[in-house]
Amino acid sequence: MEKYRLKIMEIKALKAERGLLRDSGKRVVFTNGCFDILHPGHSRYLSAARGLGDHLIVAVNSDRSVKRIKGPKRPVFSEDARAEMLAALSFVDRVIIFDEETPLELITLLLPDILVKGGDWGEDEIVGADVVKAAGGEVRRISFVDGYSTTGIIERILSEED
Repeated sequence: MEKYRLKIMEIKALKAERGLLRDSGKRVVFTNGCFDILHPGHSRYLSAARGLGDHLIVAVNSDRSVKRIKGPKRPVFSEDARAEMLAALSFVDRVIIFDEETPLELITLLLPDILVKGGDWGEDEIVGADVVKAAGGEVRRISFVDGYSTTGIIERILSEED
């Protein structure tokens, strides 16, 4: 098994690790998304998120969750493939797949020090922001890289088929 696959964890193990990180004073950063077709916008965003702390947890929507959010033709890649691609990135420390529409349950269980979302989200729209701030953490927004969006990439590919 490739070493990076060990970065993909279940909630029980991740929660235990989070406790150890907290005890050792490490700042844990948490973000989430579909990450359907990994592109430079994703890698720059995740690298910037990791730069905010000592340990980056990326929660990736399950296939069922993506279908509910993005529609029946998504995701392009399976949850396992998306988790594997994220885990292969050097600046991603842990990956977890979640089935709910939002990561609120994960955020509540893990209580990250820093919750990160893209700059297109208002802080009042970021799921779990209130939970993180109430626990003494912070919420940060990172600007997107123009020209990169999974939906835009899919639309460009489909338009070139015609």
